[in-house]
Amino acid sequence: MLTNEKREALQSMATQLRRDVIEMTYKAQSGHPGGSCSLADIMAYLYFSRMRYDVNEPKALKRDRLVLSKGHAAPIWYAALAEAGFFPREEMLHLREIGHLLQGHPCVHIPGVDATTGSLGFGLSIAVGMAAAAKMDGLDVKVHAIVGDGEQGEGQIWEAAMAAPNLKLDNLTVILDRNKYQNDGRTEDIMPLEPLADKWRAFNWNVVEIDGHDLDQIDAAFAAADACKGRPTLIYANTIKGKGCSYMLDQPQLHYTPPTKEQYESALEELKGSRWF
Repeated sequence: MLTNEKREALQSMATQLRRDVIEMTYKAQSGHPGGSCSLADIMAYLYFSRMRYDVNEPKALKRDRLVLSKGHAAPIWYAALAEAGFFPREEMLHLREIGHLLQGHPCVHIPGVDATTGSLGFGLSIAVGMAAAAKMDGLDVKVHAIVGDGEQGEGQIWEAAMAAPNLKLDNLTVILDRNKYQNDGRTEDIMPLEPLADKWRAFNWNVVEIDGHDLDQIDAAFAAADACKGRPTLIYANTIKGKGCSYMLDQPQLHYTPPTKEQYESALEELKGSRWF
C-alpha cells in the first residue's frame, strides 16, 4: 500500500515524465507523444517504486527486466531512464538525432534498455524468453513487458501468450496499455478486440483490470501479480491516450505527430510543477 508521501512523489514523477516527453518530441519535431503519455503513471511506478536495478551496472544479472514491446513509446521510457540516472538528462535534448544516444525506437546500446523493439508484436516473445531463462538459471528476477492494444492484432502476441502459462512463468508480468487507439484510429473501428481481457483469461493468464492512471490500483495490481503462483499476470491498464495534455485527447490523427508551438505551450501550462533545462 502506498503512503501519501509515496503517492505524491510518484504523481509528481509521472507529471515530470510527461513534461520530458513533450519537450523531447517538440524539440525533435518527431516521435509519438500520445502513446507515451498514457504510460507515464505506470513508468513512474515501475522505475521509482518497483523495479530493482543499478544505474552503475545496467546489465547486472540480478536486475529486473522491462521490454517495451510498443517501441514507438520510446520517449516515455527514455524519460524514466534519464530521471532514474541511467544516462545524463541532457541526452533528452537530442532525441532522434544522428550521432546521439536516443534513437526513435529502443535499442540495446542505450543503458537500461534490455531489448531492441519497434516492429510490433515480438517484444512479448523476448520477455517470455527472459522469464524462462531466469527460471532455468534460478534467478529471482521479475520480467515486465508493456504491450499496446493496437499490437494485439499481431499473431506473435498470441503465440507468446499461449507459451507463457505453459511454462508457468509467474515471474512475468505484462502491462497492456489499453488506450483504445492505434496508428489509424480507434482500435474497435479497425480490428475490434473486445472482449480482450477475457481472451487473455482464456489463455490461462491471471488478469487484473485497473485504471492505469490510479497509482493505488497500479500498486495493488503488481502486488496481485507477485502473489499469483504458477502462471503469468496481465495487468489490463485502462488508460487515456495523451493523458495530462488535453490537446491530444480523442485525436487519433496525433498518434505520431509532435506538438505544434501552440500545443506545446498548452501542454506546459497543464504540466506545472515539472522542470526542463
